[in-house]
Amino acid sequence: MDVGRLPSGGDELTPAEDSGPTKLKMHPLAQWSIFPIDLAPCPPEKCSVRSYQNYIGGQWSAAASGKTFETRNPADSREVVASYPLSGTPEATAAIAAAQAAFPKWAAQTAVARGRILSKASQILESRKPELAELLVREEGKTLTEATGEVGRAVDIFRYYGGISYSANGQTFPHDLAGNLMFTRREPLGVVALITPWNFPIAIPAWKAAPALLSGNAVVLKPASQAPAMTLEIARALHDAGLPAGVFNVVVGEGRPFGAEVASNPAVQALSFTGSHAVGTSLYQAVAPRRIRCQLEMGSKNPTLVLADADLDLAAKLVAIAGFGLTGQACTATSRVIVERPVLAAFTEKLIALAKVWKVGPGLAAGVQMGPAVNEAELQGNFDAIQQAQAEGAELLWGGGRLTEGDLAHGWFLQPAVLGNVTPTMRIAREEVFGPVVAILAVDSFEEAIQVANGVEYGLSASLITRDFKKAMLYSERIEAGVVKVNQISTGLALHVPFGGVKQSSTDTFREQGTAALDFYTRSKTIYLDYSA
Repeated sequence: MDVGRLPSGGDELTPAEDSGPTKLKMHPLAQWSIFPIDLAPCPPEKCSVRSYQNYIGGQWSAAASGKTFETRNPADSREVVASYPLSGTPEATAAIAAAQAAFPKWAAQTAVARGRILSKASQILESRKPELAELLVREEGKTLTEATGEVGRAVDIFRYYGGISYSANGQTFPHDLAGNLMFTRREPLGVVALITPWNFPIAIPAWKAAPALLSGNAVVLKPASQAPAMTLEIARALHDAGLPAGVFNVVVGEGRPFGAEVASNPAVQALSFTGSHAVGTSLYQAVAPRRIRCQLEMGSKNPTLVLADADLDLAAKLVAIAGFGLTGQACTATSRVIVERPVLAAFTEKLIALAKVWKVGPGLAAGVQMGPAVNEAELQGNFDAIQQAQAEGAELLWGGGRLTEGDLAHGWFLQPAVLGNVTPTMRIAREEVFGPVVAILAVDSFEEAIQVANGVEYGLSASLITRDFKKAMLYSERIEAGVVKVNQISTGLALHVPFGGVKQSSTDTFREQGTAALDFYTRSKTIYLDYSA
């Protein structure tokens, strides 16, 4: 599973310069319910448009302004998928106040008791998997296979953290004096704010929220407005699993006021963000004066190196999956292929052959391998990147065109694109595109390949295709990336191991996923105990 950035023209989360005084008491909106707890799916033959509300203080509530917005199916922009409240500062304040009020009792429960609720939520999500996968396809655009896998990942994440609740504790240490004991304990931070992107609308909220909740924190979560349904479905599952009111809160709508409130509200003790580099940097600067914990996972420009000794059929297949799969809308997607010259022509031919037969279409259609871009702005961004690359001297070897025939007429579809004659100084080789656009760069040696791979500002995921074990080990040591794959796709993450980037891809402090995630959501207290007297 992968992370991604906010869409071009998406939610703006830059905090306002003056957010005003902060109110920590329970906001009236946190107690106002106009939306039933039963969010049973609406049968398509009766009602194809869902209506969602914020989840604040255990209640479903509208925006104080009464304003709403809609999401549309990227495969058919005529179809409205769901409506949501266009929330702002009042709702953000209410959610933080509800979380602060709920925190003490939640923190006082044992980790095992908290883990049981996460395990129950996992079971509930699993029972709803087909429904949620179809909804994810309609709102975000993935293929049904990809969406089903992502919902399954969220199920596994909640199951995993429910399971490790029995071992989520501190350490004991030997003392140099008899009758003495030293040990540590993990303690929750308090209210934590989570901001998640649209490209993995259930997996990323799950991998942030589950360890935060297991650790005893109360959560306020802002999903990207392009695809909020999955986060609200997590809220529904947690509610049905018995999570106490106020422990988990979801605010949907405008990003700027939410970011401003998170930055200024003294109740918020930590922020975890996945999205664009620009927005993440603004948030980091905004919370810095309060010195709260801040975890950022941002952009990328991931390389896959294909060495002269590589299995070229395997290499082409892996690059195609990592570059075209998920419509390239993943932070760990392969966007640069660095190929040794002796196999450049043969590899390029094999990759183009795959691109030509890659099946593009609506995610619910049988056999589709790649869905649409998430919206028109992202689609146009792909075209702009291709045109810029050509203007700088790159050659469009295949694809990159708009697809509008038949079922594709009203969606944001494009052909997977392969660019050749790309040099390291071109923009296409340095900046994230976030689409199915693969740039091929030629090098003369393994040493040059590593130099080119490291020659960008980002460092999230990196792959290498080779039969040479020594070079594989040297690559893993010298590549500047948080995730290294050998003879594997650059996408795809195990949920129980640390994840995060280096350089401009991340704050490069606390890692996400696995037990490493607990380090961010807890602080360690050291206890010295003398029982000798």
